[in-house]
Amino acid sequence: MVFPVVGGDGKPTGYEIDNSLRFNSSDTARLGKTISGTSNRKTFSMSFWLKKTKISGYGGIFGVGTASSDTGKLQIRIDGSDNLKIEGGSTTYRVTDREFRDVSAWYNIFISFDSTQSTAGNRILIYVNGVQETSFSTSNNPSQDANTPFNEDGKTHYIGTEGDGSSAALDGYLAEFHYIDGTKKAYTDFGEFDDNGVWIPKEYDGSYGTHGFYFQFKQTGTSANSSGMGADTSGNDNHYTPNNLAATDVTVDTPTNNFATLNPLSAKTLTFSEGNLHATNDSAAGSATGTIAPTNGKWYFEITLSGSANFAAGVVNLDDWQSGTDIYSYGQAAAVLIESNANYNVTYGNTASSPSTLQTGTQLLNATYGFAMDIDNNDLYVSANGNWYTGSAFDNTSFSSASAVTTDLPSNVPLTAFIRNPDSGTAQCNFGNPAISISSGNADANGYGNFEYAVPSGYYSLNTKNLAEFG
Repeated sequence: MVFPVVGGDGKPTGYEIDNSLRFNSSDTARLGKTISGTSNRKTFSMSFWLKKTKISGYGGIFGVGTASSDTGKLQIRIDGSDNLKIEGGSTTYRVTDREFRDVSAWYNIFISFDSTQSTAGNRILIYVNGVQETSFSTSNNPSQDANTPFNEDGKTHYIGTEGDGSSAALDGYLAEFHYIDGTKKAYTDFGEFDDNGVWIPKEYDGSYGTHGFYFQFKQTGTSANSSGMGADTSGNDNHYTPNNLAATDVTVDTPTNNFATLNPLSAKTLTFSEGNLHATNDSAAGSATGTIAPTNGKWYFEITLSGSANFAAGVVNLDDWQSGTDIYSYGQAAAVLIESNANYNVTYGNTASSPSTLQTGTQLLNATYGFAMDIDNNDLYVSANGNWYTGSAFDNTSFSSASAVTTDLPSNVPLTAFIRNPDSGTAQCNFGNPAISISSGNADANGYGNFEYAVPSGYYSLNTKNLAEFG
């Protein structure tokens, strides 16, 4: 079972992070700023939260320059083996043995760089979730008092790519990004352990230096100003310019309220994008599950299916899925909606060979399906474009008139979202944190989520705050 590691209750400070910024590598999404006036080039600190969404793929986090010399390039990135890598020009300083492969989790990464340190091993320090990284496949140190291209006049800082502004574009979410110019800070300035031993963010109250910044990602504008996605709220007004980023990339999926996405680790022959909320398939049958799988409670999510026919979407028992039994089927104790050729079939079945057909009718491609799963009472309800299934058709906008597609959801097992797409097309999943523009804007009763259609009373979006309360 996959569950996020950060979020919920128990924070000593009660500090909340409200937003993150979603980076999609195929867009070469990035933030950039050309530095005017040289400041400290030997010492900096940074703290950011990363939710990585691509497996075995490069992802630039912060980079400057393209030259091969140490003073011409410095970049921090995830490499192709999912390790954290820091390199300066032709020298690789650090490559962690740790692999960053949990696509459901938020990682806090703290880095201090201080070439003035007399002890070589103290010149670069890395902490992940409050624990110092000490195991590296590669470990080299900058020479004492070495200059970097950070904070150098005329150099361009990029977030979301390498230092050339195009290579190794990031797939993932970034939140609470602090960059401190000229000061070696402590990792405890930005986070702490809660009563359960989980590393959580806390408010930073220090200074930032000349070219330092603090990105909260609360704005949706596309200019380098206080209304832009790269707005600096440190007081320095070191605003960065968004490139290939849209308002929908400003999200509420954060380290203090982690939302479900699709899980590429569960996937078969699908291509993921938009923070693992969109999945496409061009040839062989593809399928995937979600990252949050509650065993009780009432939950709501939406999936928009577009393109060719032969889609499936719905709810699946994650334990059966992980066992590998009948992995492309309707079954695995799943309640699903199937679209095939000119008709659609609402079906439910524990095996692929004998699903129960509950309804057939005119195909609804390019439709948004709502799924309301009542795990406590073993019921699943399905809507199409806001109209709930009532036993014979999708024909009523009132959830109170809906009929359950099945009253036989399995008990005491982890249930999660499920998609299957054997032909070309796209599934766009919305667990309350959509990557598409929502015209209506409906939240659950706790105020979480942004859905196209109204969330049924008593049902909640799949995120860690709701899970802590109702799961």
